[in-house]
Amino acid sequence: MTEAAIRNERTPRLSAEDWAQAALDQIAEQGVASVAVEPLARRLGVTKGSFYWHFPSREALLVAALERWEKVEQETVFGSLEPIPDPRERLRKLFHLVAHEAKSHIIYSELLKALDHPAVQPVIVRVSERRLDYLTASFRQAGLSRTDAQHRARLLYSAYVGFLQLNLQLHQMNMQHDEFEAYVEHMMSTLIPQA
Repeated sequence: MTEAAIRNERTPRLSAEDWAQAALDQIAEQGVASVAVEPLARRLGVTKGSFYWHFPSREALLVAALERWEKVEQETVFGSLEPIPDPRERLRKLFHLVAHEAKSHIIYSELLKALDHPAVQPVIVRVSERRLDYLTASFRQAGLSRTDAQHRARLLYSAYVGFLQLNLQLHQMNMQHDEFEAYVEHMMSTLIPQA
């Protein structure tokens, strides 16, 4: 066996999705600006050539990572809620899903810090609009008027973004598990309309 064949056997072939996930992991750890080809290649144990096989530039990788984050969030969160017919139960399930998914919040928080980046801003706008539309529709299905549903959706989403700001960016509100669970329950009882 040749030396190149041995090296290829030891080095796993990475897909574009592997690179995109590594970029998301990097965003979660150190922000959008920290995404760079050479450190990611080292982290993945491959050469830069692997990167250039899939992407022409760092910006293309960043776009792919953001698309992956948006798609996975859409499928994981909203896809899992579709089968729940009762809007109040669907909102409760949404609260629980969102409250216990830390990495997605960290990525979202880091993306909010990078809103001036041309690849980040349209993704955050789309994700925020989708979330607000979903919340508004759920509150409407739970019996609120259109205006009240829109206000409640904005209130809930503002509370979510504010909590991220306090918790992840300002390192305040380090709650113990029981305290956090009580906070989530309070949010649900306050914002989800009663039957």
